[in-house]
Amino acid sequence: METPAETYREGDLTLTRWHPGDRTTLTTVVSGSLAHLRPFLIWVADGYTDDDSAEFLRRTAKHWESGEAYDYALRLGPEVAGGIGVMTRDGGVEIGYWLAAGFVGRGLMTRAVTLLTEEAFRLGAGYVEIKHDERNVRSGAVPARLGFTRVRSEPAEKPLAPACTGTNHVWRLVPR
Repeated sequence: METPAETYREGDLTLTRWHPGDRTTLTTVVSGSLAHLRPFLIWVADGYTDDDSAEFLRRTAKHWESGEAYDYALRLGPEVAGGIGVMTRDGGVEIGYWLAAGFVGRGLMTRAVTLLTEEAFRLGAGYVEIKHDERNVRSGAVPARLGFTRVRSEPAEKPLAPACTGTNHVWRLVPR
């Protein structure tokens, strides 16, 4: 897949590449949503600090340059509402995402995944996959809504977040 753009816009929704200057905002948004995120995201199981943000931003810059992954801040107007990433895989990509507690239920992630899925196909990806723990019904609703097909269940990588079962559902969409 070719390198994606650093910014995408769709109405009031903007996806922007994370930059070091986003550190304080990222820490604030994630820290303010710990109760919402903790059940399914291991990276917030023990809290989330400014050092965690700095490490994420360092790692995401490295991954962007290597072509391993492309991570974006999901913004609604000026506010950071969550994050979404495109990880390169053999012949395709995987999309992962999270939303801050105050932004759930507005269709934002469905819009963001639609945007990045269309772009991944335009840039040459042979498929897009989304994985989520079998208990994370909200995350699974996004690919179901967008016409992805659930292709398998597989063991999740350890360690697991508190509410995770250890079984991920894998959804896939191929270009039409």
